[in-house]
Amino acid sequence: MATPKLYAGAKLREMRAKLSLTQKDFAAKLGVSLPYLNQMENNNRPVSTTVVLALAQEFGLDVTELSTGDSERLVSDMREALADPVFAETMPPLADLRLAASNAPALARAFLALHQSYRQNHERLASLDEALGREDARLQASPWEEVRDFFHYCDNYIDAVDRAAEYFSQDTTTPTEIRAKAVTALENAGVTVALQDMEGVRHYDPEHKILQLSQLAAPETQVFHLLMQVALLQQNGLLEATLDFAKFQSEEARSIAKIGLANYFAGAALMPYGRFLAHAQEVRHDLERLTIRFGASIEQVAHRLSTLQRPGAKGLPFFFVRVDQAGTITKRHSATRLQFARFGGACPLWNVHRAFETPGQFLRQLAATPDGVRYISLARDVSKSSGRFGAPLRRYAIALGCEVKHASLLVYADGMDVDNAAAYEPIGISCRICERRNCHQRSVPPLERRLQVDTNQRGTLPYEVN
Repeated sequence: MATPKLYAGAKLREMRAKLSLTQKDFAAKLGVSLPYLNQMENNNRPVSTTVVLALAQEFGLDVTELSTGDSERLVSDMREALADPVFAETMPPLADLRLAASNAPALARAFLALHQSYRQNHERLASLDEALGREDARLQASPWEEVRDFFHYCDNYIDAVDRAAEYFSQDTTTPTEIRAKAVTALENAGVTVALQDMEGVRHYDPEHKILQLSQLAAPETQVFHLLMQVALLQQNGLLEATLDFAKFQSEEARSIAKIGLANYFAGAALMPYGRFLAHAQEVRHDLERLTIRFGASIEQVAHRLSTLQRPGAKGLPFFFVRVDQAGTITKRHSATRLQFARFGGACPLWNVHRAFETPGQFLRQLAATPDGVRYISLARDVSKSSGRFGAPLRRYAIALGCEVKHASLLVYADGMDVDNAAAYEPIGISCRICERRNCHQRSVPPLERRLQVDTNQRGTLPYEVN
């Protein structure tokens, strides 16, 4: 198979702007002519091997940052947005979307923001009678979705927060030590930590500086919330600076993001980047061994694996997703070419949905997407007990996976027939934009294609996709 050509014009322009170099000076440093650089910046030519090496040697660039991951996210998100019926007569070809994502990513993001605003306004207008009776009815972007997209387009990696967490944990080696350090840090700040039989998991009283944690919560949950409180108190300046940079549209979004950043600090402190990456590689990403080594939960470990995107020291490119029993995606991130639906649920053929049927067990799946890329997917339920009889059980399932070309680095690929094309199940992103014509689990027709309906016959579906 031929190596795909690398088009990274937008990233070259962005890097040149950061360095405050003219095209002429940048071309000289890269050892290419001015016209050649101009063609690369406009994606009329691919980035050559000579330029890639020059970027690494001259500017210390991690060449993996030139990959098309961010472009693929934009293409996936635009395809889903353009599957909206409002665009039924004006669907651009896929090639045009790829050009927009690679040549004008800022414009692509502006389009996505505009479409999301349209969707939200449309949904509010559809329930106008109810909205007119509410004092808080207003037209603005969903804070939750805004924050989710912030982390999504940051590659789920926040460098300054990650490094601060790693520094905090630098002299600890065991889960017991990191717990003790968190408690000490809080006590030094005048905070009293108390375990209580209480509703919820954490409650902080800022007036009296008392942090209450549920004694019914799992030990890893308690440590996580200790570290989260450390982040909110000791790292508040860093969190606020990061929030200023993000420029959220509402105070609600900013507050949600602050919790997200504090959670990020907690996970990164519990599983410090360097040590976690090294041990993950040593045990071939065995989640259970990582939970024991770092005193974390299965979900915490899986989520942390998806954040290992530090420039110059990247881990395996994973996708990570969490779904509820209705199939709704509640957490999502992908460092791979596989992207997730922004609206609605995930593909029903994906093994993450079957994890609810086999609690406590890992399910493995070889899957192929319509673009021909093959993946190995690991799924497991992560149901969360409230710790007492009669309390509701929160049921979720997670999936973690990567492209099958990395199978040798993943313990879960052992014994799987990765070279057999017939072993791969055909999955997609969501039914609305899935290109597969004969899927027996399709819930709605693809909005990009025309349908053929024959009233005299019925196959698996009541229509055929042209």
